[in-house]
Amino acid sequence: MITPGIPSRPARPSRRSLLRAMVALPATALVLGERPGLLGTATAAAPARGYATRYTIVPFLNSNDGTVNVYESDDATDFRLLKASAYTPPSNRIRDASVFKHTDGYYYITYTTHTWQDVSTTIGFARSSDRVNWSFLYDYTVPIGSLSRAWAPEWFVDSDGSVNIIVSCSVTSDEWIFTPYLLKATNSALTAWSSPVALSGIGANHIDTFIVKTGSTYHAFTKNETTKYIEYATASSLTGSYAIQRTGDWAGWGGTREGPALIQLDNGGWRIFFDGYGDGSYYYSDSYDTFATWSAPKKLPGISGTARHFTVIKETVSAGASLPTGVTRSFQSGNYTTRYWQEQSSLLNLPVVSGSSSSAEKQAATFTVVAGLADANGYSFRDAAGNYLRHYDFRARFDANDGTSTFAKDATYMARTGTASGSVRLESYNYPGYYLRHYNYQLRVDPADGTDLFRQDGSFVPVTAWA
Repeated sequence: MITPGIPSRPARPSRRSLLRAMVALPATALVLGERPGLLGTATAAAPARGYATRYTIVPFLNSNDGTVNVYESDDATDFRLLKASAYTPPSNRIRDASVFKHTDGYYYITYTTHTWQDVSTTIGFARSSDRVNWSFLYDYTVPIGSLSRAWAPEWFVDSDGSVNIIVSCSVTSDEWIFTPYLLKATNSALTAWSSPVALSGIGANHIDTFIVKTGSTYHAFTKNETTKYIEYATASSLTGSYAIQRTGDWAGWGGTREGPALIQLDNGGWRIFFDGYGDGSYYYSDSYDTFATWSAPKKLPGISGTARHFTVIKETVSAGASLPTGVTRSFQSGNYTTRYWQEQSSLLNLPVVSGSSSSAEKQAATFTVVAGLADANGYSFRDAAGNYLRHYDFRARFDANDGTSTFAKDATYMARTGTASGSVRLESYNYPGYYLRHYNYQLRVDPADGTDLFRQDGSFVPVTAWA
């Protein structure tokens, strides 16, 4: 399949390069999950009908490290602003905010409290009941002797339920050489912490260490500040010893990358987000073989160039978009209401259909909705001849089911809430972030671009079948 290219910009120096030679980079570390108290446990499945996946990020801004915005997404690709300047700390700065939902029902963020030029020995805490309205809790002094900087504190909830923070720290004798440390909460109120323990095996001059756990293995993604590449390490214990498995440009992400953060998608794949500070963009890339290989990096639509250094939480929430199955429906364009899906020479197009259309035209605009071939919580669409709607070279068409897993995935779509009343958007199961949309009245599967027009072109209203 074709992967659209990524426009390039002139390279800009990293903050650390400008620092030592004049810079400093914020540090990162995180583990993620889907449920409160299981932030480090890898699980994946599309939500049941009537429910939806929701992803939340709380980034500071490229233009302002004194406040954070809150964005949400139903696909981990198209993030929309939930609230601008949602939290501003009572003093100092807020950078590298990491967010998770605790078992007490509150959302918590922890963050870097000073800008990179300043000594920064504390990390900040705030909480919210709704992700929108935040209250400051406290600043915590990280108890490391001769500490110079404590950057990018990241939540990690292990599979045993323990709540941890991974924070990158440097000391005054070498203020720009960072090492990842572990802090463990010693009470459920998250107000007391164990003594810091360095993660063994990753080594000095690694920052932005992000960890996810699958089974009994801890997987660390960490930036080598000498080479500027994101490296990969594994361990059987959270504190290590970690063994570096992959170095250099092993994943094809390129250099001058920082701030890796991972989340598991509904279809089982893993998505990494990272800051391409060398070209001023934010990227994502996907893996379907437990981190061995990765898709070509793509810019996050809408927020690339605006949002900086974030982590992601994933939740299952009620009131998701759904369709009845085992019934016939026609699908009306949400923004061209005289036009409907219609099969024409096996291709799906969007012509005008009306009461005066022929019986054959009405039949070609009628489809049976069934449970998804690749995931029963998704949807597949069958024509009168028993062929299924699938994408091929990103064009929507109808073909006979050949029984392969590739066909099943190509023919499965996840329902997302559309822009028009009663409408749905249909996301490709095996190309997350790609949606069925009309372009020149032809139906295609294209990547979300973060615009309202794209969302409108991909919104369809299920209506009483024409035939």
